[in-house]
Amino acid sequence: MPGATKQGLPDELSAGAPARLEDLTGYQTGSIVSRQIIQKKTGSVTLFAFDKGQALSEHIAPFDAMVQVLDGEVEITISGKPLKVSSGEAVIMPANKPHALRALTRMKMLLTMIRT
Repeated sequence: MPGATKQGLPDELSAGAPARLEDLTGYQTGSIVSRQIIQKKTGSVTLFAFDKGQALSEHIAPFDAMVQVLDGEVEITISGKPLKVSSGEAVIMPANKPHALRALTRMKMLLTMIRT
């Protein structure tokens, strides 16, 4: 069984054991918190917690990425088109297309990037 950090969050995700993704990271006022869950040559899975109003500026990634919103709402702009994505919804951000994210509320998301 995983231990707990000083914030009371699990310090690891154990293979073969269930975990609530939302519980693996906490919110921090005025910040974006990230926690890498899986890192492989073929891709990665990263959990993010954004405080309301926090954003990632427009950028381009060479790989497809899928955002799954676990809690809250985010505006994701892909190639200039804004999309409101809420808890329980997902969107694919295509490779080589400019995209940006802005938390409309406190928001947690899982980012899955596929490299091959």
